[in-house]
Amino acid sequence: MVATPSKPDVSQSTQQKVNGTGRRETILTPRFYTTDFEAMANMDIFDLKPDYEAILEEFKFDYNRRHFVRTSDFNQNWDHIDPKVREHFRVFLEGSCTSEFSGFLLYKEIAVKIKDKNPLMAEIFSLMSRDEARHAGFLNKAMPDFDLQLDLSTLSKTKKYVYFAPKFIFYATYLSEKIGYWRYIKIHQHFLAHPEYRIYPIFNFFENWCQDESRHGDFCSLLLRSEKNNIKGIRANLWSKFFLLSVFATMYLNDICVRNEFYESIGMDTRKYVDEVLRETNRDAAKAFPVIMDLDNPKFWTCLKKCEENNAKLTKIDESNAPEWMKKIQKLPYLANNGLQFLTMYLQPSIPAPKGVVL
Repeated sequence: MVATPSKPDVSQSTQQKVNGTGRRETILTPRFYTTDFEAMANMDIFDLKPDYEAILEEFKFDYNRRHFVRTSDFNQNWDHIDPKVREHFRVFLEGSCTSEFSGFLLYKEIAVKIKDKNPLMAEIFSLMSRDEARHAGFLNKAMPDFDLQLDLSTLSKTKKYVYFAPKFIFYATYLSEKIGYWRYIKIHQHFLAHPEYRIYPIFNFFENWCQDESRHGDFCSLLLRSEKNNIKGIRANLWSKFFLLSVFATMYLNDICVRNEFYESIGMDTRKYVDEVLRETNRDAAKAFPVIMDLDNPKFWTCLKKCEENNAKLTKIDESNAPEWMKKIQKLPYLANNGLQFLTMYLQPSIPAPKGVVL
């Protein structure tokens, strides 16, 4: 859920419609997910039922039920924004909206499929889908301000769905929600210090927005704790490390290779921002995962830097006029090296999370 689609054609002057078929899919493109609903419905949550009930009451309170309302600040023309910044912001809006909508579809389907066997868990998922739909809808309403439309109904039918087992959904969603929290709060803090860079009023909503992300992450942590083999043992360590690395590498490559110019245009130091978000998310993960990444190991950042260089070369190959078959051959050494860098990071020693730490 932390991903960005490829850049749209900046030469288009009319409103651009995005239906999920007009974009080149990449490893960084937001994915839509499905899972084993029967296995999720049969989860035994009896021992943690009081915790589930407490989280349900938290969701029912719906702190942001009156928050995501377009104010009069939106009622103006945004053509004065620099064309380059405007284009980067369009990409930011599209990627964020797609990710939020993906979460809505997954959580809603889980709620529907498990409501008979596991009504308590189903109700929480339903309320999570409410939040994600609210986020996606709010972002979608901003798109016409930048001559962009995202057809969500068509998108849900045209996107390919990726199957994840329930525990993998929990690992990935926990990290997606927590990294979303730190992304939004860091941007919010930046604009508090530098309001002159707040180019669009949607940023005024980020402080409350990130609280939704944090609550969603807390629920996913509870889901992980419901089955001990998710958080204890060698397999739990290996899977935790895998998802941490996958999410961290995706954000790094997304922001450094794709969104860098956008962050720079709003006065942020992209590398400092990425470093801070990854470190804060890593510290948060110690509350849910049995191990976390060693981000003080310089080899970790050296490997990411090499992936960044490889991706730049892959982009040049994509943009060349070479035949497709030749592009595939030219890409092989860089793709292989990316795999090597990922393996190198994965094999680096992890840090055991303090025992007894829970959200």
